[in-house]
Amino acid sequence: MQGLWNSTIVVRVDEESLACEGATVARDLAFLVERGVRPIVVAPSPAVAKSYVRTMNRTANAAVGLSGCDGALLPAASADGKIAAVQVGILRTLTAAGYVPVIEPTALGIGGDDVDAEPDDIAAAIAAATEASRAIFFHAAGGVVDPESASLVEELTAAEAFALADRPDLDAGLCTAIRAAARGVRAGVGAAQIVDGRVAHAAVVEFLTSRHIGTQVTGGVFLG
Repeated sequence: MQGLWNSTIVVRVDEESLACEGATVARDLAFLVERGVRPIVVAPSPAVAKSYVRTMNRTANAAVGLSGCDGALLPAASADGKIAAVQVGILRTLTAAGYVPVIEPTALGIGGDDVDAEPDDIAAAIAAATEASRAIFFHAAGGVVDPESASLVEELTAAEAFALADRPDLDAGLCTAIRAAARGVRAGVGAAQIVDGRVAHAAVVEFLTSRHIGTQVTGGVFLG
């Protein structure tokens, strides 16, 4: 575990994994924090973010809810919520103190108001800005299934991921996660995984072992 000390991971949670009766997400993140890992959580909605903060703080007393406006964390580059440069100061302060930021999918609008933003895009942007070693995207599909062979695709390059995400026969939400994972990797994130968060200890398995229970996207830094 020594090599993981101060390593940052970004986890894009979904409603299914948090609502699952046997969900272990909160315990898994607390386990990682105790071992020097710095998790950052991106929630699918403000309501889910607030609920997750309450859930985690029942046992770990470590979660802190943030919106995109807090500390000008996520300034919007346009009215449609596209994210400009992430301001990571508040994230570094919280994670260094052992807290887990839980981020609502909102951005700081040009007029100072909250603007809705795509959670997967936020996760990719934050992972790149914090030089995360991993970005984990929870999706009920559990990963990318090859439409032709019906088997789980264990690993993709960023280029392969982008190509797969253009297929019209894949779930639209999954395609958004695939593109975000590929963008994160091209921006320098160590690797990105798409997994079913309802699987017990999914985040720990993907981060701490070589075993994949979903689809991993890897590749070099994008220079174009």
